[in-house]
Amino acid sequence: MANLALRKLVQTYDKVTVLHGIDLEIGDGEFVVLVGPSGCGKSTTLRLIAGLEEATSGDIEIGGRVVNHLEPKERDIAMVFQNYAIYPHMTVRRNIGFGLRSSTLSRPEKDARIEEVAKILDMQDLLARKPSQLSGGQRQRVAIGRAMVRDPAVFLFDEPLSNLDAQLRTQMRLEIKKLHQRVGTTIVFVTHDQVEAMTMADRIVIMKDGVIQQVGTPAEVYHAPANTFVATFIGAPSMNMLPAVGTDEGIRLASGQEVALERGPGAGRGVTLGVRPDDLHEGKGVPILGGTVAVREPLGPETLIYVDVDGSEVIAKADGRVPPEVGARVELCARPEDLHVFDATTGEAI
Repeated sequence: MANLALRKLVQTYDKVTVLHGIDLEIGDGEFVVLVGPSGCGKSTTLRLIAGLEEATSGDIEIGGRVVNHLEPKERDIAMVFQNYAIYPHMTVRRNIGFGLRSSTLSRPEKDARIEEVAKILDMQDLLARKPSQLSGGQRQRVAIGRAMVRDPAVFLFDEPLSNLDAQLRTQMRLEIKKLHQRVGTTIVFVTHDQVEAMTMADRIVIMKDGVIQQVGTPAEVYHAPANTFVATFIGAPSMNMLPAVGTDEGIRLASGQEVALERGPGAGRGVTLGVRPDDLHEGKGVPILGGTVAVREPLGPETLIYVDVDGSEVIAKADGRVPPEVGARVELCARPEDLHVFDATTGEAI
């Protein structure tokens, strides 16, 4: 295991800068997820760590040593890609053992290592099979096993679950999380799926346009987003955003509704009020705004209601057993501590 540090990491292609001075510290044994929309630079960051590309400037440290000019095999990392990249003509045993092809271990030591990894991944009974005899989840476990068998200091995962169906993705998320709890190796995991990030990470790194927007635990980025991008990217459904004007006591929405806050952002200041659908309910808390139900989306124990508020669509939660009818007028309420206020110009949290 090892800590990992990125120091002012910049990457430029043909005068286009895709990473703008990334600074990031990852602790020994930490599970960190890089998340963001396509083109935000998360996979580029992973490839730089792996040594598959050379950084334009900045340093990459693994276990306290700068590795910028080391070959991938010299960095003590192992990478699991989006596609399984396992050999169809080889058995599971040989595919896993392929990660030890350049090792100086003896044959008995290699066999013991393969058996150990197979046990951790619950694949002892599959070692003699070919990839064509495996399910998608089992093939992904073979790819993970090939990385594990090397006992690296850092695991790098590049969207390894995106080719799986929804049920397998859920299963593999749990398996990778359990694997990390067992072996404790430092993991850097790249995904565009914020659900994967929220459910797996010790800390999440949210990126946009080659810049880190926020680093924090899942609870921190969900409940205390640094800006409007983080607020709308994390969480499903996305956070409601409503234009408003600051007052000394709180804010005034475009509808004229005034919302009291512990500390007002200042009279006349342009702001955006953010409130998550999970925190916005019919008749539970302080009334925030009113509108007409346009669409209902039943989810079993609860129902999402899409409410037309003066021409803007707002999503809220309602009781799943007796949700309001489409066309009904509703008062939406929230607790003051669940409201988020952002500067209308910069998007930064106030």
